[in-house]
Amino acid sequence: MPGLPASSRLRAGRYDEPNRIYLLTTNTLHREPIFADFALGRLVVHQFRRAKNIGLANSLAWVVMPDHFHWLVELENCSLRRLMRETKSLIPREVNSYSGRSGVLWQQGFHNRALRRDEDLVKMARYVVANPLRAGLVEKLGDYPLWDAIWV
Repeated sequence: MPGLPASSRLRAGRYDEPNRIYLLTTNTLHREPIFADFALGRLVVHQFRRAKNIGLANSLAWVVMPDHFHWLVELENCSLRRLMRETKSLIPREVNSYSGRSGVLWQQGFHNRALRRDEDLVKMARYVVANPLRAGLVEKLGDYPLWDAIWV
């Protein structure tokens, strides 16, 4: 929608439903490469696992890049807004506590793409986990430590 700030455009028309599969993406503020530090990236992974353990979403595939993450999830007992609000609020607490940094970690909003059940989910998962290859961070996927997919 022209004329709206980017954060408003992200929310416009957003609709979510349980048991639907979504590709979620969010970036660090100013694309700062905070998660180039493996230990800080593991804190993001911890929140993905927390979301699964408490029944919010089933993680199908994810990758934590230095300045953003991609997360392929099946929404369970919450809304996209709640899932991302909790994830994006808990990660900075852990990151700031661990690293001694302070301030805002994430850009406002997030991107989501709803997927149909008949789409090739394995192909989408490969796209997600191959992100480090496309970015030139590694020469082979097994060399990048911050990814996972249920099909692997």
